[in-house]
Amino acid sequence: MEQHLRQTGFTLIEMVMVIVILGVIGATVAMFIRKPVDAYFDTGRRATLTDIADTAVRRMSRDIGRALPNSIRNASSQCIEFIPTRTGGRYRASADAGVAGGQSAAVLDFTVADTSFNMLARNSDLPTSQQIQVNDLIAIYNLGISGADAYAGDNTAVVSGVVSGAETTITIAAKQFPFASGNNRFQVIPGDEKIVAYVCSGGSLLRSSNYAYTNSCPTTAPAATVAVLATNVAACNFVAGASDQQRNALVQLTLTLTDASSESISLYHEVHVSNTP
Repeated sequence: MEQHLRQTGFTLIEMVMVIVILGVIGATVAMFIRKPVDAYFDTGRRATLTDIADTAVRRMSRDIGRALPNSIRNASSQCIEFIPTRTGGRYRASADAGVAGGQSAAVLDFTVADTSFNMLARNSDLPTSQQIQVNDLIAIYNLGISGADAYAGDNTAVVSGVVSGAETTITIAAKQFPFASGNNRFQVIPGDEKIVAYVCSGGSLLRSSNYAYTNSCPTTAPAATVAVLATNVAACNFVAGASDQQRNALVQLTLTLTDASSESISLYHEVHVSNTP
């Protein structure tokens, strides 16, 4: 007996219908997942910009926090300039007590051009990054005014020697400091970075350092040691509040970054600066 084999399958019409249905389902699903996907990429871009801005303002905050009292200058909203410090200490103002180990009690004399004094601590006990070094500058009672202005060298002297004993003896270029500190305090300006400026210029936030002292905060980054802290800077605003020589100063930092996709973030940060010389 002859048998007939019957073959089954999809017709062209059925295949077209399936493709159309799958297309409708795909389009519907895409409508629901598009916004979450876009939000994911938007969040990633904002997170990247925020991280860059946060790193920049934290670096600025750390630097400004160690500024020499009354040295912050803010000639424009695009630039802030200051004299950094390495460390600080107290100088010997009286010889009424002896020093262990037979070391002489070198007092800082404000009536003559003195060449050495004792620090009431041991330099070698400080962290390496804070230890006083030859060619650093000693600053005493900086008021930022004529006669007591570190920018003009009124109250600074270059360190020529540092000898640690029971107390550290610091040798300096002969200097008669104009004013004694009420708390016998001095600050140390690093010899390899005597000044720092943060400048917004050309869509970047720049950090410039160790250039020659000028009369005011530069409007563009000086051609010295320049580092780029952030790019895609759409706007920045630096404001140094009115100083109080007995208390603190307030520095306000606002940084706005915008990337190529027009994603934009703005970060505001405040820095409280010790203003006690």
